[in-house]
Amino acid sequence: MFELTYDLEDVDVKIFYGVNNQYFNLIKSSFPTLKITGRDHSVFAMGNQEALDIFKQKLDDIVKFISNNNSIGLKDLESILNLKDENEKQLVFDQDIIVKGVNGKIIKAKTTNLKKLVKETDKKDMVFAIGPAGTGKTYTSVALAARALRNKEVKRIILTRPAVEAGESLGFLPGDLKEKLDPYMQPLYDALRDMIPHEKLEGFMEKRVIEVAPLAFMRGRTLDDAFVILDEAQNTTRSQMKMFLTRMGMNAKFIITGDPSQVDLPPKQQSGLREAMRILKDVKEIGFVHLTEEDVVRHPVVKKIILAYNEEDKKHNA
Repeated sequence: MFELTYDLEDVDVKIFYGVNNQYFNLIKSSFPTLKITGRDHSVFAMGNQEALDIFKQKLDDIVKFISNNNSIGLKDLESILNLKDENEKQLVFDQDIIVKGVNGKIIKAKTTNLKKLVKETDKKDMVFAIGPAGTGKTYTSVALAARALRNKEVKRIILTRPAVEAGESLGFLPGDLKEKLDPYMQPLYDALRDMIPHEKLEGFMEKRVIEVAPLAFMRGRTLDDAFVILDEAQNTTRSQMKMFLTRMGMNAKFIITGDPSQVDLPPKQQSGLREAMRILKDVKEIGFVHLTEEDVVRHPVVKKIILAYNEEDKKHNA
C-alpha cells in the first residue's frame, strides 16, 4: 500500500472541490481502487502505485486547467478525467489560448506574428518584439509571463519600462516616487489586472512575486528564475539597454518590446533598441519578431492611422 499527498496551494480550493464537494466526489468516484480524502489545500490518497501515478497526473491536469481558466465546469472535469492520450488533451487544453484571465476572459495570440512571438518565446530565452502601437506585443508578453508563473516555470515576474519625461519633469509631479512613476507603469498594471484576480495580484505584488518598476531600478541586479519584460524599449539609451540585457540570470525569460518609430528621447540621443537590433541580429539564441499594421488588435481605425502616418513618413524621408 502506497500513499500520496498532493498540494493545492496554487489553486482556488473552492473551485477545485466544487459546490458541496461535487467536483471532488466525481474525482473520487473515478478512482474506486484508491482511498481518497481531502482537507483544505491537501489531497491524500492510498492504494497501489500505478493507480496513484494516474491519479496524480489527473490532478496535475485539473489544477493546470483551473490555473489557466480561473474556473472549471462539470463537463470540463469529466473530459479531463476521461482523457486517454495527448491528442485528446490538446482538445481540452486549447493550444491557441495563452491564458484565461479574470472572469474567464480568453487571452489568445490573435495574429500570425503574435503566434510567432509565442513560439519564439517558447523556444528562446530572449526575444525582441518590434512593432507599432496597438499590435498587442506588450499584452501578449504579459500573458506569457502570467502563464509561466502559473505553470511554475519561473518564480517571479518583473515588468519594467524607461520613465522618459514627456514634457513634464518628475520632480514637479505630486506624490512620492511610486506615485510619480505609476503613470508610466499604468499599461503594465492594466494588463496584469486582466490576467490575475485582484486579491491574488495584490498578494503577489506585496510579496514581490510580481514587480513593476522603472528601468533604473534594474541596475546592479541579477534576475534569476524570472520572466522579465522591458516595455517601450525604444526609449532606452545605449547604456540602459546594455545594462538591462546583461541582468539576465539563470532560468530567466526576457522579452523586449518597442516601436522604433515612436522614440521620445532627445533628438541627438540614439535609441538603445535600434542599436541592439543591429548589434544582436546575428545571435542565434535571440529571437526577433517584427509586427506590422496588419497585427493591430485595437479599434480598426488604429490600423488606418498607422498606415497614414507611415505614408507621411515615406514622403518626408523622400
